[in-house]
Amino acid sequence: MILDVDTGIDDMMAIAYATHSPELKLIGITTLFGNVTVEEATRNTLYVLELLDSEHVPVYAGADKPLARNKDSYAKHVHGEDGLGGALLDALPRGQAESLTAAQFMVEQVRRMPGQLNIVAVGPMTNLATAIRLDPEFVKLVGQVVIMGGAVTVPGNVTVHAEANIHSDPEAAEIVFGSGLPIKLVGLDVTMKTLLPRTRLQEWRDKDTKISRFLADATDFYIDAYERFSPGIGGCALHDPLAVGMVIDPTFCRTESMPVRVVTEERDTAGQTYANRDALPDERPSIEVCLEVDADRFLGHFMSRVV
Repeated sequence: MILDVDTGIDDMMAIAYATHSPELKLIGITTLFGNVTVEEATRNTLYVLELLDSEHVPVYAGADKPLARNKDSYAKHVHGEDGLGGALLDALPRGQAESLTAAQFMVEQVRRMPGQLNIVAVGPMTNLATAIRLDPEFVKLVGQVVIMGGAVTVPGNVTVHAEANIHSDPEAAEIVFGSGLPIKLVGLDVTMKTLLPRTRLQEWRDKDTKISRFLADATDFYIDAYERFSPGIGGCALHDPLAVGMVIDPTFCRTESMPVRVVTEERDTAGQTYANRDALPDERPSIEVCLEVDADRFLGHFMSRVV
């Protein structure tokens, strides 16, 4: 599996979940802009891997901006100035990113393991779109792509219409969704139903390890952000971890196959994901959209693995 991240707080949880799941062989992590800059995402990823004693997992830096837009703001109000809720403080990782770009690494690995590789993308779709452009065979060689993004049947979270990852680069998402890649879309339709209660953070603090304390402190900050948007919610959604969970156990969610498009025009609906269920079969590739989630079972599994 390759994990494609813009490492903020839920990305960190997804990395921990993936590295602690024996069903997965994490062969690399790719980074890009999104919650934070690509430089910050790369730094955060390297540091989290060190905390997890997983420095053997290589990191590849990718896109620093959208394909056709400017990127001038980041979700610091949700993920903190450092992207990790302030838990990073002044710490710096010992390691550094590899020389290949994220897209080059993706292409290299699908050619090495045709039909076997899972790519889990939990940031904007820019690295994936770049890989598609880089190698025309890429689409046919990937085993599965699991994407945390979109809001097909529910409202968005950065605008009333759009989810954050898709809104960050609508053009890239439209390329990816229309490419024919074997996609499973884990969007707000299901992730907003996966609540990690603040009360469960004590379980991490009780472990009293460096990574468990770090996760608890960062997630406390993340839950504070959720409380500002939804007073009384008492927790946070497990967006990115659920995408990892769907590789470990696809029965966590019920899916429905449908063609999904992305609004790319400059208007208030930019980044909206919508399904045209009346489209002709050959008009648009269908993707598997997650519509229901066994939230309690998933939360239990996540908590049993993450620290």
